[in-house]
Formats: sequence, C-alpha cells, structure tokens
Amino acid sequence: MKGAKVSLNHAERVKKFLIKSRLLDFDYRATKGKQFIIFPVLEEFEDKDVEFIEDKFSKKRRKETWKDILKNKLGKVDSEKLITAHDLIGNIAILEIPEELVKKEKIIADTFLNNNKNVKTVLKKAGEHTGTFRTQKMKWIGGENTKDSVYKENGVKLKVNVEDMYFSVRLGTERKRIMKQIEVDEHVLVMFSGCAPYPCVFSKNTDAERIVGIEINPKAHEYGLINLQKNKISNVELFCGDVKKVVPELKERFDRVCMPLPKGAEDFLDDAIKISRKNAIIHFYDFLHENEFEKCEEKVRSACNRARRTFEVLDFVKCGQYSPGKFRVCLDFRVF
Repeated sequence: MKGAKVSLNHAERVKKFLIKSRLLDFDYRATKGKQFIIFPVLEEFEDKDVEFIEDKFSKKRRKETWKDILKNKLGKVDSEKLITAHDLIGNIAILEIPEELVKKEKIIADTFLNNNKNVKTVLKKAGEHTGTFRTQKMKWIGGENTKDSVYKENGVKLKVNVEDMYFSVRLGTERKRIMKQIEVDEHVLVMFSGCAPYPCVFSKNTDAERIVGIEINPKAHEYGLINLQKNKISNVELFCGDVKKVVPELKERFDRVCMPLPKGAEDFLDDAIKISRKNAIIHFYDFLHENEFEKCEEKVRSACNRARRTFEVLDFVKCGQYSPGKFRVCLDFRVF
C-alpha cells in the first residue's frame, strides 16, 4: 500500500499535515527506520521532503469494546438492541437498558465493569426526572452498591448522589462558559444551585467577590455544604429553600444571575430581574423545540416589561439535546 517516506527531522511536520488533511491511514502502523519514517497514507500529496513508495504496513489492533464482547454473550439480535450511550459520574456509570434486555442487565453490567477499569458501580435509569427536585430513580445492577460518587470538573471535586439530586455532567462545558465571563469582584447568584457545582466552579476559577446559591432540595443543599468544605471555599454562601421566598430575604443585588433549572425557569425570571443590579447579566435556561427558539427572548421581554426594565441579548447557545428536535438553550442577556 501507499507510503510517505520522510526523514526524522521532518517527520513531526509531515505527520501534523497528514492528520489535518485527513490523509493519514489510522488503520495501519507507521514503519520506522534509523533515519526515516514511512507513514501509511490514503493518497499522494506534494511535499519536497517526502518520497512515495509501496510498503507493507502492520494493521493496528482495534481495542475490543464492551458491545463487541456482548455480541457473543447476547447474540446478534439482542446486541443490536443495546444502547451504548451512557453517563459517567466519577466511578459510576449510568446505563439505559431497553425493556427487551432487562433479563440480561446483569450480564451487561458485568461486561461493562470488566471493560472499564475506572468504573466501580453500574446503575440503570429506572424512571424519568420527576417532581419539584427533578430527581431520577436509579437501580443498582453491578459493582459496588452505591449511588454516591465524587466527580471532578474544572478544578473542583464534587460529591454527588445520582438519585437524590439533579446533577448533569453534560453541563460542565456550560459551567466553564459562564465561568470565563465572570469579572473581578462580581457578586453572583446561582438559583437552583443543587449540590453547588456552579458556585464551586465559579469560586475556584474566578475572582468573584461573593457567590450565593439557593437550593430547595435539602439533600442537595447538604451535599453542597460538603462540597464547599471539600474544596476549601470561603466566598460562597448557600441557602436551602424556595427561590421565591429566599430572594426577598437577601436584601442585596447581584452583578450576575445564573438560572440552571432543569425545567420551568421562566417562572423565576421576575425574581431574577428584581434582584439584578443595573447592567447585570442573567443566564436564562429553557427547553425549546428548534422551531420555537424565538420564544426564549419573548419570555425575557415579557418579564422585563413587567419590571419596567430594558434588556439586550448578549448570546444564545444550545447546551444539549433533550429529545429529538428539542434542546436545552441558554439566553445571556443584560438588564438595564
């Protein structure tokens, strides 16, 4: 097969070019000599330092996945029903087991554990997110029988119970996005703070002066306090209670308000605007169909009109897909 022979002093430059141009054949190993290296390539290209030759390359061994292993254990028909997408929270893996494979869930869990050495516990989703706390039932199916885990993100360690509180690893990128916007000496309010992932990430990675979190779920609030101690954080204050009751008692205003409620954050827009200083930034989350994105701004406009305040949109981002055609979105806006 086709090979690109190049001296070692030009090898790194050529390799980067091949990867960027998608010309490197990743299924085969490069051949290395004392003074040269031969890269397996998909086609020839122009480079004065490269000589094209025919060579025999050894094929790379692809690491066998847990789905590959399960083909033998479950059979072809059942293995095609397997849902391989999963969440990893620390050393806990959360799988989705189709109803047709429930009787074989122990085999699936054990195979996953054997193929993922960093995973100690396998759970399966046993229901949807429900109730005021938006919690989700989990069933233990393999490994250590626990629903507690320590999750590392953006320089912090977070103790989480995956069943007793709402927590999404997929929002780690979103927490980082907002973190990068926080300026020196800001006062930040996090509504619906859960086990305090937003307050902890903001505290450890910014120069915010004061961060306040409000969470209605007592268990999540308890874990939030633990996480403040775990990360040696002193500029965060957490309150346990209903946002609508706690906000009026704060007697202060904020430079930034974050509203990461899993569902129904528009019911608290009035509260967020009321407690925001002039020129404050609010991060408003919503769940909308891709054909309804304009509704997000309409909700903000209505709330600002009620408060007799004006606003400007700073950014609109999709933060994840909730279901086919439906997305979690965030509207960043400034209030005046």
